[in-house]
Amino acid sequence: MNKDYNEFLKAKMQDGSLTGFTPVFIPDYLFDFQKFLTEWAIKRGKSAIFADCGMGKTPMQLIWAENIIRHTNKPVLILTPLAVSGQTVREGYKFGIEARRSIDGRHQKTITVTNYERLHYFEPDDFAGVVCDESSILKNFDGAYKTQITEFMRRIPYRLLCTATAAPNDYIELGTSSEALGELGYTDMLTRFFTNKERSLSGGRYKHEQDDWRLKGHAEQAFWRWVCSWARAIRKPSDLGFIDDNFLLPNLIERETVIKARRPRPDLLFDITAIGFHEEREVTRRTIPERCEAAARLVNHDKPAVIWCHLNDEGDELERLIPDSRQISGSDSDEKKEELLGAFQSGQLRVLITKPKIGAFGLNWQHCSNIVYFVSHSYEQYYQAVRRCWRFGQENDVTVNIIRTEAEDRVMENLKRKSDAADAMFTNLVKEMNHVLKIERTNEYRNTMEVPQWL
Repeated sequence: MNKDYNEFLKAKMQDGSLTGFTPVFIPDYLFDFQKFLTEWAIKRGKSAIFADCGMGKTPMQLIWAENIIRHTNKPVLILTPLAVSGQTVREGYKFGIEARRSIDGRHQKTITVTNYERLHYFEPDDFAGVVCDESSILKNFDGAYKTQITEFMRRIPYRLLCTATAAPNDYIELGTSSEALGELGYTDMLTRFFTNKERSLSGGRYKHEQDDWRLKGHAEQAFWRWVCSWARAIRKPSDLGFIDDNFLLPNLIERETVIKARRPRPDLLFDITAIGFHEEREVTRRTIPERCEAAARLVNHDKPAVIWCHLNDEGDELERLIPDSRQISGSDSDEKKEELLGAFQSGQLRVLITKPKIGAFGLNWQHCSNIVYFVSHSYEQYYQAVRRCWRFGQENDVTVNIIRTEAEDRVMENLKRKSDAADAMFTNLVKEMNHVLKIERTNEYRNTMEVPQWL
């Protein structure tokens, strides 16, 4: 009876279970922490790897997929953001793993790589495994698209989510990831671990906005341990007890350029801090010329640079002011977007102008160390935009010039608040992961010293 009750308590803890198998292919070129994560993900069967930019998520997911193929004799599908498909195939070639791109649903018994937008061409029954690369991008899709991806994954036995920014301040996204892996659905997660400040006025149903939910005080540790049952988080090798030698980032230099509007709001003598979406959007549109001129001055050199904007009018004005630049806009075809992204990555294009929701996920731009960013409330967009360049493998210090107006103080404060929340989340994940795995953090003092004989 006591044994049965202990089993009941264990099941209620949602510690997860192993549904995978012992790896059959772990190549020597992986770093020690990459081997650890890849082996764990294969044995786990359905899991998430939250590894920072440049930590080698692509080789880890390729080797994970190769193991699934060798074990099941069925292909694996890797879903990526736009333009990352070709990069993944090239990485596979570099590491000696066959991966082929498909845009129409055709595939062979190998790793098949495609864009999220082309998922409707594929049948889940054809695949033994699926990888969602940069899985945090899923929240940028509308509800129907996100449901389609979740339903596609639900019918596949082996699943892997890979991202660098795992819901830094969005618990609902963690629930969406859990649901895609076959763990708790996000509604079940919220009701088990969280409390709701208020109910919506319609029917007394819970609202699912992030700000309405708070972790239950007694459930905080249980929540993070539950996340660690199906996910591993790592920002540097020492988070898993390994040495950081080859994974040290250069300096990140963040500078604010505060723009004074040439003309204030029509109803004011001078600008004041914008409050609310409508006032923020008004000052953003009113200061397009001033902000774009400042951005053009900041990239007036001969080095590669990327400018992240948010409005088409900003992109048009920037392209007009900077002769050797090209803009990628939402109206461009997928082929044109990939062509321009490839030209910038190869060095044929010096200045790239685009929006974070178009090009901020998954691409490797270590050749560029100059970033201009028009401020917004989205921490994830800022983080991903910066980490295209500031990532392991970057040899130069990276300069980020954040452009904002005098009226956008609140936007900047909100961005910093979300940054702190992201750090807190990763700290909690790593802390509980180390507790579960019984990891002792390594120190960085490895120089040998001769001890006097009298000691």
